[in-house]
Amino acid sequence: MSDPGRTRRPTMTDIAKLAGVSQSTVSLVINHMSGAKVSSATRNKVLRIARELGYPVQRPGHGGPAAAQARNLVVYLTDELSTSPHAMTTIDGARDGAWEHDCLLSVYATRNDPEYEGALLARVLADPTLLGVIYATIFTRAVTVPALLAQVPTVLLNCHQKERRERGCSSVVPSEVLGGYAATMHLIEAGHRRIGFINGEGWIEAAGERLKGYRQALSSRDIPFDAQLVREGDWQVSSGHAHARALLALPDPPSALFCANDLMAVGAIGAARELGMEVPDQVSVVGYDDQDIARYTQPPLTTVLLPNYEMGRWAAENLIAQVHGGISRPTALKMDCPLVERDSVALRGPV
Repeated sequence: MSDPGRTRRPTMTDIAKLAGVSQSTVSLVINHMSGAKVSSATRNKVLRIARELGYPVQRPGHGGPAAAQARNLVVYLTDELSTSPHAMTTIDGARDGAWEHDCLLSVYATRNDPEYEGALLARVLADPTLLGVIYATIFTRAVTVPALLAQVPTVLLNCHQKERRERGCSSVVPSEVLGGYAATMHLIEAGHRRIGFINGEGWIEAAGERLKGYRQALSSRDIPFDAQLVREGDWQVSSGHAHARALLALPDPPSALFCANDLMAVGAIGAARELGMEVPDQVSVVGYDDQDIARYTQPPLTTVLLPNYEMGRWAAENLIAQVHGGISRPTALKMDCPLVERDSVALRGPV
């Protein structure tokens, strides 16, 4: 609950709502962008409302102290931008979180090149409009925060600090153990006791955490862990297909499959059908990530939501709150990965 005694800082969103224009129009007017096709009436209305709300409006061409303090650039630095939708969804969240607080997001990919990262940081840190940095990774992992960021507000996104330092950074990662637990427990509560698990590569932190969740769920219901039911895939449809065929061909096959991502779950559904098994009547399948494809499989796939958008938004909002004094100490957040129930899981009848 917000503190009623504390006045909230007005934003461009507030001005846009009162003026009946878009937030981009407000930004053009407030920042006196030359060449902007905004009528004089609209411009005057926006400026009047801004002043009434107490939003700082700079005079055209004014370069005094107020201009030097107009920090509204959030730099999003990531090691990789892949063809996976995860990275772009996370960026969308960070962009929206920044924009709602009148900040712009600028995205750079370093491809894990330390020299390039250093040169890039040296350039962006010299920008007087820089508010802070979101330091992101494509795979959840521990990182060593670059020394150049020591004096800059920084939030870690999908990663966490490798070493304890005198000055820590706020961070947000998905709660993968709880996600793996939720997926497996859903199958257990549907009556399944023999549950196959098709995981990703073991060196990836998320795969290890999802396996922990799987094992914890089994243990909580006194179901023995059977290593024969766990297979290591590579996140692709083909590996889900191959491992599902192998698991379902066992002398004592599983009645359900938990796949560590939706693509492998798609492969698993295809493998079951090739073996003449109906999903979910004869074998239940759960995925992970909640990609768009999960809605369009036959049947629609029960899966675990990987909260990419929410993590990106939280990172931007936490960073801005740090700068404006809303947060006094670093926060390490593990964000929930909730189960999304669809039609690929059926109740297991009496054995």
